[in-house]
Amino acid sequence: MNELMKESLSAVERLIIRHLEDNYVSNTIERASIYSVEAGGKRFRPMLLFSTLETLDVPLERGVTAASALEMIHTYSLIHDDLPAMDDDDLRRGQPTNHKVFGEATAILAGDNLLTESFNVILSDASLTDTMKVNLLKTLNTHSGHNGMIGGQMLDIEAETEVVTLDHLVKIHRYKTGALIRAAVEMACIVADVEPSTREVLIKFSDKIGVLFQIRDDILDVTSSVEVLGKHAGSDVSNNKTTYVSEYGLEGAYKELKRYELEARSLLDTLKEDYDIEPLETIINTIKL
Repeated sequence: MNELMKESLSAVERLIIRHLEDNYVSNTIERASIYSVEAGGKRFRPMLLFSTLETLDVPLERGVTAASALEMIHTYSLIHDDLPAMDDDDLRRGQPTNHKVFGEATAILAGDNLLTESFNVILSDASLTDTMKVNLLKTLNTHSGHNGMIGGQMLDIEAETEVVTLDHLVKIHRYKTGALIRAAVEMACIVADVEPSTREVLIKFSDKIGVLFQIRDDILDVTSSVEVLGKHAGSDVSNNKTTYVSEYGLEGAYKELKRYELEARSLLDTLKEDYDIEPLETIINTIKL
């Protein structure tokens, strides 16, 4: 990771925390919301957004508010995922989960707060045109809601009692995990005001990356440790989750991982005459095992 990327990711965390510290009615919600942001994480979605901007030769600072809002949505989803009614996890990013520290009710509200305030982060950016703000919010909302991440999470819950085909498994991952990953690329394209043909290729690329990312997580859940994952390994098995490993075995999951990696690289190759694709190739390298 180059220094510019590191600084951009640091700027995302600083912006989120600065926004969350602003004029709270309840200090408890402030502390609970900031707790999960400060826990860290891969910041993969902001990194993907910035890498897309870098490929499109757009200054990364133009994407900080979009990346911050996206990371707030992702963090809220993790808080809710960890709740007893969902995955019932007590460890996230190497620390006790939000509801273990603040209680279930506060954790729910902290997640709700991150979701709602993500919109204000974008709206407060004076460097964005009104049209860009509307398009960014529409993209973020669409990929977070019932036709995006939330829809995918519901499919994932329903699949716990079903025999799942490969096509249905891809559908679950496309929405549950892939929706916010696609949002990262779409939001970068909005900030960059990129031409439709390039946008189409990049969105197809993001769809491949979304599934690739989930397959990697499925593999790591059965092959890694709590020290590496920052959460308990084997949680998918204990929660009866349908995964690539559960349905197709570890060897089959690795084959699918490789297939999606090659398809993602092939899409990038169509852009290399006009753009520097190295930043997005680096994204693939961070995912592959």
